[in-house]
Amino acid sequence: MNIPEQLGKYEIKEQVGRGSMGIVYKGYDPFAERDVAVKVALSESLKDKESGERYRKMFFNEAHAAGTLRHPNIVEILDAGAEDDHCYIVMELIEGGETLKPFCNAKNLLPLEKVIEITFKCAKALDYAHRNGVIHRDIKPTNILITQEQDVKIADFSIAHIMTSDTTNTMPMGFVGSPRYMSPEQVQEDVITNQTDLFSLGIVMYELLTGKHPFPADSFSRLIHMIINENNAPLSAHRTDVPEILEKIIHHALQKNPEKRYKMGLNFAADLSLAFDYLDKPEEEVEVQEKFNSIQSLDFFSEFPESEIWEIIRACIWQKFDTGTQIIVEGDIDDSFYIIISGEVDVYKDGALIGNLQAGDCFGEMSYLSKAKRTATILARNHVDLMKINATLIEQASVECQLHFSRVFMQTLVKRLSETTAMYVSRHD
Repeated sequence: MNIPEQLGKYEIKEQVGRGSMGIVYKGYDPFAERDVAVKVALSESLKDKESGERYRKMFFNEAHAAGTLRHPNIVEILDAGAEDDHCYIVMELIEGGETLKPFCNAKNLLPLEKVIEITFKCAKALDYAHRNGVIHRDIKPTNILITQEQDVKIADFSIAHIMTSDTTNTMPMGFVGSPRYMSPEQVQEDVITNQTDLFSLGIVMYELLTGKHPFPADSFSRLIHMIINENNAPLSAHRTDVPEILEKIIHHALQKNPEKRYKMGLNFAADLSLAFDYLDKPEEEVEVQEKFNSIQSLDFFSEFPESEIWEIIRACIWQKFDTGTQIIVEGDIDDSFYIIISGEVDVYKDGALIGNLQAGDCFGEMSYLSKAKRTATILARNHVDLMKINATLIEQASVECQLHFSRVFMQTLVKRLSETTAMYVSRHD
């Protein structure tokens, strides 16, 4: 296949990959002054009299389906076009990245924490795509990339389906995708919803955890039968160090009946967040009623009805820290917000002590709000009990509770910013 030195405004450099839908080249955008990935359709497929038009439609489906998606964990589509006999799609270049495929081998498994992190990011990215009307339909290890910075990118929306009332410009339904990663409804060519992607992600997670496929079939017909009718072997059949919470998550993700499966990627992500906190091994939890009694009197919860306090308790992690323990570290990235239940903590900036917080005070507000880098280090001055509130889990609470929490949270944030400003002014007077 002869490729010109330039397509549109893009300079073509070298081939970096090849798939069923085209060849991927490293290119250069002289206007944006950056390297890009340019996927070029196979000319012989385009010229086929019987299937050429369908292939062209499938090729540009990726740009059509994913072109409006802007998410840090989805490969960004930048442009698409046709020039002479060449059709091409321009994408974000993931230089030095690799797919998840090598990590689905029992001899090359990633740490549990990394598997949870990868799956969490994929679940959040799919939730975003689904809420924007796009079903990927081909989630598998080779379509998920790990960047050099160890971030995650979902790629290849070439057979994605757009959920609109007018589907004339979307991919046809039917048996499309990779059979080993299809949901029961997908292999039966039944109605496809966003939940098919979550089933596929469950298979990927299972492979990352065990190095084994949950439906180990030696023939196509046997594979289809297992996906539709048979339950996967438990994770413990392959390794003994997997906590029970991950068994429950896999069980939920791989439910045959979509009604029993995770409804949205956000629900999947919320359980993964709980699993991640479980692996952090916080100190033994106190009884639930003791939690309620401890926080009911705090100023932060003074306006909450009891029912919403219980919701917040269910959406948080209770943690204990001994004297001198680092709770958060300046420069780390996190989306958790902390409320001190008992004890005191010291606040350090650039190694210097700048403040002290006591029971009822909060910290971590800005990171909770924007998942920005921590701006200070927090150390336990004495024995400290904390509520760690995760942004994803709060989204699982009722709408009323979320609104109430957001209002109180913003009031707390404004108060903190006012106090910080006053402290800064007094120091420079």
